[in-house]
Amino acid sequence: MRVAPSPVAGILIMCAFLYEGREETLLILYFDGLCEPVNPGGVATYGYLILDGRRTVEEGCGFVGAGMFGNDVSNNVAEYTAMIRGIERLLLLGLSGEVAVRGDSQLVINQMLGRYAVRAERILPLHNRAVEMSKQFGKISFEWIPREMNAAADALTRKAFSQFLEKNGQSYKSYYGKKG
Repeated sequence: MRVAPSPVAGILIMCAFLYEGREETLLILYFDGLCEPVNPGGVATYGYLILDGRRTVEEGCGFVGAGMFGNDVSNNVAEYTAMIRGIERLLLLGLSGEVAVRGDSQLVINQMLGRYAVRAERILPLHNRAVEMSKQFGKISFEWIPREMNAAADALTRKAFSQFLEKNGQSYKSYYGKKG
């Protein structure tokens, strides 16, 4: 019996075809962020993965902030933070050639491309920082990818969230109650 490929498999094959050949000569930064259990005001974490061709150069993840600590965080703040941390690492490592920045946040990608205006006050300084840092690259592109193609960066955000819960589980449960 022949099984039809899933729609996700089709997307992955199509994206692999589109980027075929470019992967070998291109630095790629995948980024992701989350804000849970509520958005805005939850616990915001980030993750990024840097590839040189198909080889992992570095990955990172961390805590952005939490509403329970009085931080003005959202999923978009976490997404921007992930992208900024990844760009910072590229620059610190001296990797400033051709870079493709890929994420599943349509808002962040479209704002970086100038297609969407930046209206949220909590986002404006992050956006401005990302734009300024991006000018240091020979060539940089911002590409939206489906969530399924961003699984590694997503896993890093969840790793950071788990680390936060290990340290702050009781406070988290007290503050967020049934939301968590």
